[in-house]
Amino acid sequence: MLVAAAKKYSPVKTLILSLSSSLLQCAAIFEKPAYQKIIQVMAKESSHRQSSTFSGSSLQQGVLASGLRIVTDSVASVKSVTLGIQIDAGSRDDPKESPGLAHFIEHAIFKGTGRRTYIDIARNIEKHGGYLDAYTTKEQTCIYLRCLPEHLEPSFDLLSDLVCDPVFPPEEIEKEKEVVIEEISSVNDTPEELIFEEFDLRSFPRHPLGTPILGTEKSVDAFTVENLNNFMQQHYIPKKMVVTATGMVQHDEIMQLADRFLGKLREPVGSQYIRQPFLAEDYTPFTLSLKKRVCQAQIVLGTAIARHDPLFYSFMVLNSMLGNGMSSLLNLELREKRGLAYNVYSSITFFDDVTAMNIYAGTDSNKTKVTLELIEKLLKSDALKNPDPEEVMAAKTKLLGSHIMGMEKMTRRMSQTASDLSYFGRIIEPEEKTAALEAVTASDIAEAAVRMLHDAPYSTLVYKPGR
Repeated sequence: MLVAAAKKYSPVKTLILSLSSSLLQCAAIFEKPAYQKIIQVMAKESSHRQSSTFSGSSLQQGVLASGLRIVTDSVASVKSVTLGIQIDAGSRDDPKESPGLAHFIEHAIFKGTGRRTYIDIARNIEKHGGYLDAYTTKEQTCIYLRCLPEHLEPSFDLLSDLVCDPVFPPEEIEKEKEVVIEEISSVNDTPEELIFEEFDLRSFPRHPLGTPILGTEKSVDAFTVENLNNFMQQHYIPKKMVVTATGMVQHDEIMQLADRFLGKLREPVGSQYIRQPFLAEDYTPFTLSLKKRVCQAQIVLGTAIARHDPLFYSFMVLNSMLGNGMSSLLNLELREKRGLAYNVYSSITFFDDVTAMNIYAGTDSNKTKVTLELIEKLLKSDALKNPDPEEVMAAKTKLLGSHIMGMEKMTRRMSQTASDLSYFGRIIEPEEKTAALEAVTASDIAEAAVRMLHDAPYSTLVYKPGR
């Protein structure tokens, strides 16, 4: 899943922001013949390196015999290492009876392994000046760390231990259930987060894309160690995982460490899990207004269409024009011109088989009607149907700036690389992303607007103050 937004979203949406994590990939590459014993390649093997002058980086990819993909992004100007393992399994892949399981496992693996207690895990990374973190989206889970190059080996050992050998101590698991339930309560106390969660639930009532990433208090409380182990055996497998290393890294060294610490991973025997596809009938348009304990009205409009890659970059620019930044159409119309909202923006989310666009605004309860009318008027306006080429250029430049600045953040580069492989199955150099973005025209934006904003039925959810 890839997302572009005007601001950081809630943990429920778990967005990986900016163009850096959304503009995608180039073809798979295999490593040097010297590593044929480690890497499983095609019969007529060829291998090479991709070097980028864009940011002084060098991208390389390899594959272990098990099918585990390894990608390194060497950045000469950086003096640290960002190392991540992404698993192509998120809340969309939770068992129907256990919503929130993928996210809970992201928590639970930190509670102990065969060789380390939860205290050992925390101390092992921090005594070397690094840190561990993780996140879960609707389609992926990522466990990652940052460390200094001289501590790469023990850090790699620690990260692989979490993924390969968690033991889920029952007492710790019960305590972590309470932690996640508190996280759910935090979302319930945050209207902007809660309305997006409910919007997804009502938009996709018959599809797992609608289930909350965190699950529910009831589902979390019911998790068993057997549930956790079964999910990991099904999803934490080589062909569903990507190892990414960014910063001061050497590809050969990462390949050797991956084979040493992760080479024991194997594909499960028997039938493979197949993700439930998204069908047109899985999206249910609706209009609903609810009373909630809020101080201002919360508004979300949105729609969803089948994935359409030819308009990928056009959708990105459309979102930038509509609701990304101070100069966006929504911000200028609702906030600057009329003072109706402090917070207003749009976002676009690229799932494996569906693209979703949302618009959010927070306003006084008495101004809800006029706010909705102005948003709907804007969506039908010539500003999107027949956009000014200069406005399109400004939106593209805004995205390019975000892209370039995002490339300076190693955690973002790491997650971008893994998300790229998951979404398109290939990596694209920064120069290629830039060229594709620059090629978007005003007519492309008009086509994207028709497909996303006019052909697809919109849904509206409003929270109004009340009890």
